[in-house]
Amino acid sequence: MGRKRSSAANGMFGWMRRQSVKVKTLLGVIVALGCLVGLKFMIKDHNHFFVASEAIHAAGIFVLIYKLTTQNTCSGLSLKSQELTALFLAVRLACSIVMEADIHTVLDLATLVSTIWVIYMIRFKLKSTYIKELDNMPLYYMVVPSAILAALIHPYKTHICISRILWAFCVYLESVSVLPQLRLMQNAKMIEPFTSHYVFALGVARFLACAHWIIQVYETRGRYLFLVGSGYFWFPMALLAEAVQTFILADFCYYYIKSFMGGQLLMRMPV
Repeated sequence: MGRKRSSAANGMFGWMRRQSVKVKTLLGVIVALGCLVGLKFMIKDHNHFFVASEAIHAAGIFVLIYKLTTQNTCSGLSLKSQELTALFLAVRLACSIVMEADIHTVLDLATLVSTIWVIYMIRFKLKSTYIKELDNMPLYYMVVPSAILAALIHPYKTHICISRILWAFCVYLESVSVLPQLRLMQNAKMIEPFTSHYVFALGVARFLACAHWIIQVYETRGRYLFLVGSGYFWFPMALLAEAVQTFILADFCYYYIKSFMGGQLLMRMPV
């Protein structure tokens, strides 16, 4: 299926396939750095990165809602990823109401409500189209390590200890919440358009959030990582968590762009 590939896209990705892993990695780093430099000079208030990240995540959920309501199928979607998303959003929303209560709280609430609706559709209305056998990554693989890490490394602020631990738990869990979805897609080998749009939106959202941390570290010449009173290891671990999810999604985003530029309606994952 799919439209005929353009010769330019075919030639570019053909050249990419012939390169070594080191060359591909170097090109990816160069593109990422170029995007970071562009974002640094175009956007002065770096808090906007997080707002944009959360807005794009919400937009990705709305894409799923459109798929579920128009196609009446949840094939290709991971229920476990949606449950992990709902978990970290619910916890983060509770912490946000206590700790800051701003635009992030509103966006998290909208995303959480939408995610709960998606879970409801998968579990009940469209249960017959859910491929449980392919969605086979145990949730405790992500939840337990995130909880342990949060108890050990979390921010040190004026808020009560449990709020700080829960906030750290959200950061760590969010960084790995997409793994069941990627596992399902690898098992299925084929991803339909709306699911791929959703995961690509997650990739863009995580890149923007990671960009915020990297630019802050650069502008403070590394001091941002070890702010007094914030927990000596907290900021490095938060940055690492953002980088992990960005790295996890980077490979998918490459194949997504490759399929999009080649005019493919269905996206094939590498074995």
